[in-house]
Amino acid sequence: MKYVDSTQVQKKMGSRLLANNLAKGLFLLATLFGLIVLVVLIYRVLKDGLPWINVDFLMNRLSTDPERAGIWGAITGTLWLMVVVAPVTMILGIGTAIYLEEYATKGRISSFIKTNISNLAGVPSVVFGILGLTVFARTLDLGSVVLAGGLTMALLVLPVVVVASQEAIRAVPQFLREASYGMGATKWQTIKNVVLPAALPGILTGVILALSRAIGETAPLVVIGIPALLIPVPDGIFDKFTILPVQIYYWTIDSALVAEYANLAAATIVILLLVLFIMNSIAILIRNKFQKRY
Repeated sequence: MKYVDSTQVQKKMGSRLLANNLAKGLFLLATLFGLIVLVVLIYRVLKDGLPWINVDFLMNRLSTDPERAGIWGAITGTLWLMVVVAPVTMILGIGTAIYLEEYATKGRISSFIKTNISNLAGVPSVVFGILGLTVFARTLDLGSVVLAGGLTMALLVLPVVVVASQEAIRAVPQFLREASYGMGATKWQTIKNVVLPAALPGILTGVILALSRAIGETAPLVVIGIPALLIPVPDGIFDKFTILPVQIYYWTIDSALVAEYANLAAATIVILLLVLFIMNSIAILIRNKFQKRY
């Protein structure tokens, strides 16, 4: 039987405390570095962008004249894009998660599907842009309209919703299902009335992350051919459109020729951050309202 040697423990305690303090200091520096960079970026964006934000900037259409340029068309296009992305992503993503967790037979095929869905979450967004260009823009002959862009972005963020929904459904205690079955409920009644309400907070978290990514992505829409300068404002899902990130991208590039475009890009970034903040806040409030602990 071995006993703890207090002498050896005392000898090693100093080096262990030193290593602990070094690790804590390293992690603190990493955190501070990230916060400092974030603060500098936000300060620079607010400094350059806030003076340009006014009612005319929000309500005017796009123009080659920086003094007259506005983002109303980009705001409208972003909202129309979300009209397509949100329902498609939620219906397909949550439906897929329910099938894989509640109905699919556990085996190699099911594991293969789950693994590939998880892998899709790490695929570069430009690949989904090529897929959208091939399938929606050319094969289905939709062109660069809201529907084609929305379906492409839905494919991009779909794995995030599926994985998050699977984890939320898997986390629901099994005794809740067994209690429902014991009272005579069918499998679908159990899923609808017991499993989904309990998993709703986690599912909404996945949807929040997915929509936040969709509203900030640029590469897939650039590949599809979404224009930056678009004078008409979209009125439906079959109209051409542009969105805030695409407008920021092109104004940043054009700032090399016209310096004022950099200020327009900064102002648009402020509006995009505000839209993301509002969307996330509303979604978090909805999630917290339905959150329950079992």
